[in-house]
Amino acid sequence: MDRFGGIKVTWFGHSAFKIESPSGKVVLIDPWLSHPKAPAGALDSLQKVDLILVTHGHGDHIGDTVAIARRFNPLVAAIYEVANYLQRKGVSNVLGMNIGGTFDFHGIKVTMVEATHSSTIIDGGREIPGGNPAGFIVKFENGFTVYHMGDTGLFGGLQLIGEFYKPDLVLIPIGSLFTLGPENAAYAVGLLKPKWIIPMHYETFPALTGKPEEFKKALAPEYKDRLIVIAPGETVS
Repeated sequence: MDRFGGIKVTWFGHSAFKIESPSGKVVLIDPWLSHPKAPAGALDSLQKVDLILVTHGHGDHIGDTVAIARRFNPLVAAIYEVANYLQRKGVSNVLGMNIGGTFDFHGIKVTMVEATHSSTIIDGGREIPGGNPAGFIVKFENGFTVYHMGDTGLFGGLQLIGEFYKPDLVLIPIGSLFTLGPENAAYAVGLLKPKWIIPMHYETFPALTGKPEEFKKALAPEYKDRLIVIAPGETVS
């Protein structure tokens, strides 16, 4: 069964994803590929990167963006303040944007939406304002729409996002403490009404206690069969 219409989704653990479009474009979101639960050789496994999306300024989401950008020279899109920071760190192909903005990348439409979190960048002991946290709506060439929620808690705009963008696949944090936990993530799913759900941002560290089993238990019955739990390094399509 081709659930995603020719799109391949690889989870590297935490909030890091690689999504390959039907035309072969490679999109990375929050590419922290060197975290404790990442598959061995994740960084070296990359053969091509066309676009990087960074949801906010925390180190576990900027991750390895600078190193990957220097290697492949993709377009890197982020909230304006994070984009400026990345440019100062040597990333040359940067697009700064803001909440509600959309750009077209070779037929892939990317929209930045709000998230409820924080975004301060820590660099060499300095705290640098990272603008607002965000999520991304990515509508691929075939119309299949992915919503990467970034780090977020519950907020009223989730219902509007679900109604307006109608995401086919939601990548949702469930780890708790810093983001949604299993129960309120399940509530968020009810607002978004996606066709498919992949949990993220859990078990990277002991503090991220939310588990997929708890998430599935909390989901409404009509969403339990839409849940796709994958291991770091695994690809689904």
